[in-house]
Amino acid sequence: MIQFAWPWAFALLPLPYLIYRLAPPALASEEAALWVPQLERFDVASHQTNRQRSRWKIALAILCWLLLITACARPQWLGEPLNLPVSGRDLVLAVDLSGSMKVEDFSLNGHQVDRLTALKSVAIPFIERRIGDRLGLILFGEQAYLQAPLSFDRQTIARLLDEAAIGLAGERTAIGDAIGLVLKRAENDARQQVMILLTDGANTAGALDPLKAAELAMRKGLKIYTIGIGSEQLEVQSFLFSRTINPSTDLDEAALTQIAESTGGRYFRARDRQEMEDIYALLDRLEPTEKQKNTYRPVTALFPWPLGGTLVGVVLLLIHAALPSLRRSS
Repeated sequence: MIQFAWPWAFALLPLPYLIYRLAPPALASEEAALWVPQLERFDVASHQTNRQRSRWKIALAILCWLLLITACARPQWLGEPLNLPVSGRDLVLAVDLSGSMKVEDFSLNGHQVDRLTALKSVAIPFIERRIGDRLGLILFGEQAYLQAPLSFDRQTIARLLDEAAIGLAGERTAIGDAIGLVLKRAENDARQQVMILLTDGANTAGALDPLKAAELAMRKGLKIYTIGIGSEQLEVQSFLFSRTINPSTDLDEAALTQIAESTGGRYFRARDRQEMEDIYALLDRLEPTEKQKNTYRPVTALFPWPLGGTLVGVVLLLIHAALPSLRRSS
């Protein structure tokens, strides 16, 4: 069906007539006139032709005005209603992009890769199979940024995560600000959301303390699942010999555990890619949040059609007005 977004625009239809009736007439001294002693030489047929042309111009001008007002009223075509998912989860992924994520302590297809690359290899398929869920993406380093608000568009969320780069948000880690950003965006709907926070370190930046942010999340009902990323053993080759180090010494597992448990979530430890896959498999079984049934009707804008007709009419009027001059010049 067709509807008009701004139907009040049709109230402007009588405007040209009102201007014609109410505007003061032009002064006789300002009118062009040709004084002749007699009228015998004037062709009556030419007067009839001019009268017909004048009527044609008036009709075309009226048509242009009708089309212009119709375009201003914004006609729209409403498609068939589509049912949106009646159940699902609102999941916000908060991904750490601090400098420590570049440590290459994960193995992917037989190659050593950095932590962010390993995370993407597991998180992107996780996003793509969340049919019926609304997903959001937050990237944080020294500051937290909302990369994508909650949306059913899984492909866009996956692409934005794939395009994320280490150091994009700064070298340090602001875990508390990432949680605070989710709470700020959630407003009164925090109880309908689940946050999955992935980091490999401790809070070293930001204005909001992570434990204080977790307390606020608990009050608003936001459930947080935290994932600590990083291997506990890494072979480092020196000039003479190799040695084994723990690249995850900066990971604050106690704080991440407290954040998760205080909000009703869980803390997970991902030491390798397989553990990360197992964690996402567990997250896949989160209880869905029931929602009211919603319908969506696709809307197609139709205003270009009457607007295009208006432009065609204006061009015809300009051509018609220019014809007498062209004829005289020829």
